[in-house]
Amino acid sequence: MSRQAFEKAHRYLNQKKSEMIAFSDYLAAHPELSEKEYESSHMMAEILSGAGFSVEYPYLGLPTAFKAVKRSPDSTEKIPVVAIMVEYDALPVIGHGCGHNLHGTMALYAGLAVGEAVGDISGEIRVIGTPAEETDGAKVQMANAGVFDDADLAFMFHSYAGESFADYRALGIDGLEFSFAGQTSHSAASPWEGRSAQNGMILFMDGLNMLRLHMHDYCRMHAIIKEVRGAVNIIPDLAVCQVETRAPDKATLAELTEAVINCAKGCAVATNTAISWKKFMRSFDSMLPNLAAERLAEETMAEYGVVCTKNHLPAGSTDVGNVSYRCPAIQPELAITSEKMDLHTREFAAATTNEEGHIALVKGAAIMTDIALKVLTKQEIRENILKEFKSRISTV
Repeated sequence: MSRQAFEKAHRYLNQKKSEMIAFSDYLAAHPELSEKEYESSHMMAEILSGAGFSVEYPYLGLPTAFKAVKRSPDSTEKIPVVAIMVEYDALPVIGHGCGHNLHGTMALYAGLAVGEAVGDISGEIRVIGTPAEETDGAKVQMANAGVFDDADLAFMFHSYAGESFADYRALGIDGLEFSFAGQTSHSAASPWEGRSAQNGMILFMDGLNMLRLHMHDYCRMHAIIKEVRGAVNIIPDLAVCQVETRAPDKATLAELTEAVINCAKGCAVATNTAISWKKFMRSFDSMLPNLAAERLAEETMAEYGVVCTKNHLPAGSTDVGNVSYRCPAIQPELAITSEKMDLHTREFAAATTNEEGHIALVKGAAIMTDIALKVLTKQEIRENILKEFKSRISTV
């Protein structure tokens, strides 16, 4: 029966190759920013609904999120569950420079293919539309709401360049906005009456640079000046900046973020200004590894001629990290181009629509389909993945 399911799923993908490519290219030509992915999410929800999925859209109060479910008929007992996560937000100015158009389409059609097969197996496939990965991270809210808690595996592939690998490690991230408040005065006639919020912020920036000397390995910290209110002849009474801290585990991230806050407090005291802060984004967790699921991904990728490199250091951040603390979760990186290039560039955006990118799209959808079906149909695989998850989560 499982062989029949695999065959049915791949027949579907073969029939949809051209449609898949056209859909990805359409998203590339019509990029939508985080939390504004109205057309992208609507089209995906419509396709899933038309394929017989039960679709909630909007979902969890998020206007561009969706949850689509298809399960084997007459299933009342506990059945295996696989969740495929779909991304589709673009970046300002450069469009789909992170490849969400391509791997979002890949995930969508893999979910559709598995949906074609669930009538021949006992299981449930969930296709979860997860907007705003580039900013506020809808997966964080979804993870907190328990959307993935009963999943045997939640996964997606991410577009990459030059190499493919399953052992993706993400840094946790906090995003804080700091506001220094001072007192205006005439810059020439009575500067002693003023308190410069700008001075507080500049000192804070210098303090952050000094703090970098003491960061743990793989930690990152970066800041941007957002606003200074005043003029050249007015002592500024407001200065605002945003700081992101990143670290490879929760404890280290908490320590680094606390150090940044203490630095801001000290700089406010030194400049006789007031300081306040708030989060400007949800915090992303670091990635909790699942070696059993990664091996499954590597082996399945190898079946399609994709050779994975290994031993990757933590890099970047993703809201998939939050999912990985609620259920087994992975995010393999799939090369959509053999050329080495940076993500978040116009060059990478262009790579999603060329022939090599199209080949990777079709191949990736097939690999994702096989991973999902293997988890749904093979109890030993599910048990190994769950054992790994329980072992990791017990040490957090």
